[in-house]
Amino acid sequence: MVERFNALADRGTFEFEAWFNDRIEPDRSWDVDESTWRFHYRYMPKTQIAGHVFHWPIPLLGKRPDLLVSLYAEPSFLFGWMIAKLRGCRTGFWVEVTFDRCVHRTWLKEAIKRWLFPKVDAVITVGDDGKDFVRKYGGKESSVFFAPHVIDVAHFQRGIRDCQLQRTSLREAYKLKGTTFIYVGRLWWGKGINILLDAFESVQQRNSDEVSLLLVGDGPEEIKLKQACAERNIRNVIFAGFKQKSELPRYYAIADVFVFPTLGDTYGLVVDEAMACSLPIISTSAAGEIRDRIEEGVNGYIVPPGNSAALAERMLYLSREPELRQRMGEESAKKIAGHTPERWAEDFERIVMKLLP
Repeated sequence: MVERFNALADRGTFEFEAWFNDRIEPDRSWDVDESTWRFHYRYMPKTQIAGHVFHWPIPLLGKRPDLLVSLYAEPSFLFGWMIAKLRGCRTGFWVEVTFDRCVHRTWLKEAIKRWLFPKVDAVITVGDDGKDFVRKYGGKESSVFFAPHVIDVAHFQRGIRDCQLQRTSLREAYKLKGTTFIYVGRLWWGKGINILLDAFESVQQRNSDEVSLLLVGDGPEEIKLKQACAERNIRNVIFAGFKQKSELPRYYAIADVFVFPTLGDTYGLVVDEAMACSLPIISTSAAGEIRDRIEEGVNGYIVPPGNSAALAERMLYLSREPELRQRMGEESAKKIAGHTPERWAEDFERIVMKLLP
């Protein structure tokens, strides 16, 4: 979100401040450098209550904001929303679609959403998947606003150009052979990473040419995945580890196809990053707004989640079609070209202006 908030602050249309629960999530490895932030921000104080961390929205007790936009899925967000309502603030929720396979739903959570969504002044979401999700819980269609996700397109396109001359040497350094499929993200079963390994094994067995799988990321299943590769003699699987944003373009540059096997993802920004790097995409349908990004047969393919056979078929097909991969990659780059932080800032500003008198 930093690039988006910086773009919003640069516009200077209204006073904006971001409130964060934590500097970084405990199981993530991202670098955080506040010196690059051009917007006002605060970290919420926290305490432990009955073994659970609770973040206190203390700023709401000071100067009253005209508009509070927050998440809604934690008690601290709901507490902050209630304080804002009591103080007469306009309120909005940032909402994305969630999938049953990766979210534990309870009757209480479902009841709270049905109570909340009709009462909020605005629901900001990414696209029609999110809109349908809000409608499911009784949210008013007139309260739904769109602010599609964006990435730093220029960063990835520049990085790809810089790495093109080094592509051969970089591939040799990582011992990549033949068509290379890349996955970027958490090495966790919820991302469908075991399904991807099954599919890759099938492609490898059925393909007369060498193929490679490049896994960029870390996570709790890394050791089990390495063990599976050794036990099943799955060759050419490279574990590159976690990489910061500045490093990612070189890994997209040495790959040929991006694969996103998720079992349930609210969105998946890595798909957009791969598109900006001119890669064809194979994704499951269990990613938010995926049909807005992947046009079947034009810049990639969509397969059912958890279906390793369907995933393998698309991987095998693209491994044998270099010209198609090239055309699809070019289409990916065209589709994502305008999805910049500046566009998001314009969308968010438009929403705020509609909500405030």
